[in-house]
Amino acid sequence: MVEHLHYDVAVILMMTGLYIAIASSNLVKKLMGLGLFQTSVLLLYIAAGWVKKSVPPILRDEAGAVYASPLPQVLMLTAIVVGVATLAVGLALVIRLHGAYGSLNELEIADADREDNA
Repeated sequence: MVEHLHYDVAVILMMTGLYIAIASSNLVKKLMGLGLFQTSVLLLYIAAGWVKKSVPPILRDEAGAVYASPLPQVLMLTAIVVGVATLAVGLALVIRLHGAYGSLNELEIADADREDNA
């Protein structure tokens, strides 16, 4: 049970982020939920790439050393950068929507948009 605790934590964070993104009508809370969901996916990939009793992939003279693969960490660093950029674009769009409609509630924005189009 304890051995796979990181997978359990990742799934709990993933479901929490998904629930926040779906259940909330506030756009900032939706972005926070998506950020939590993304972070849980990163945690899941990093945990899957972890090798017990491994050493960093630096050449050493140790016989029988188990080297950890740097690929999951490198991919997750790229995903973190892309995620931060995506979150920044999302926040910029939320600021523009708040300026145009005066609300962060998606239902109020949709109603105002329907009234404008009618």
